[in-house]
Amino acid sequence: MVVRKKQGNVCRQCHRVVEGEACTVCGSTTLTNDWAGYLVIIDPEHSEMARRLNIKLPGRYALKVR
Repeated sequence: MVVRKKQGNVCRQCHRVVEGEACTVCGSTTLTNDWAGYLVIIDPEHSEMARRLNIKLPGRYALKVR
């Protein structure tokens, strides 16, 4: 069995994986470590997933935030 550590906290507002005490994108301090699914957006202008999820900036995102 492989146990992997999650990459960090996630902003409850924009679902971005963040380091620290606040989201650098939206400024929210409402963070959680209860999330699932990992998505990396490199080029949001040409990404179908970014369009569907309304993501405008490149970065690491959680798909499901609880």
